[in-house]
Amino acid sequence: MSEIAVIDYGMGNLRSVAKALETVAPQQSICVTADPQKIRAADRIVFPGVGAIRDCMAELQRLDLLPVLTDVAQNKPFLGICLGMQALLEHSEENNGVAGIGLFAGNVRYFDGAAKAGLKVPHMGWNQVRQTQKHPLWQDIADNSRFYFVHSYYVAPSNAADIAGESDYPEAFAAALARDNVFAVQFHPEKSQHAGLQLLKNFVQWDGQS
Repeated sequence: MSEIAVIDYGMGNLRSVAKALETVAPQQSICVTADPQKIRAADRIVFPGVGAIRDCMAELQRLDLLPVLTDVAQNKPFLGICLGMQALLEHSEENNGVAGIGLFAGNVRYFDGAAKAGLKVPHMGWNQVRQTQKHPLWQDIADNSRFYFVHSYYVAPSNAADIAGESDYPEAFAAALARDNVFAVQFHPEKSQHAGLQLLKNFVQWDGQS
């Protein structure tokens, strides 16, 4: 039986993520943990998160999880979700500027254009995602499927080739990133019904090769 580690640093919708994974992978062990040894030993890693980036990075540092995250993101199938995606960038504008983990070059920016256009921030609710590159995690998910979002900031990677999916609010923004064995999404697959569960099912079957 393979094991999926859901990283617990006190800032994720962990119960919903774990329950969704149990639904799509009943034969696999789902471990919600902050134990570096268990995370390193797992076959797949899920890095969820909700809340503010400053608190996220502070907790990761306090729990000594930053070197663990950096290591496992090099060689295991790795899925970042929402704040867990934003933390993978180099820098965020949130909280007057916070350094991220830096797995992806680029910045996390406020939805200033949406606010100026009269749209509500945070961007909350269902939105279509255009698949901008072919990837195993999009298997059996129709292009422009709707996923559930809740966020006031969006990722702006320096390398457009890292973008695997886009949404609009009102301008295009990166809704998914992919490189090597890492896939990250701004939306919440655990709250996105059929399409979200299919993405999680694809992840638990993924060997980390794109």
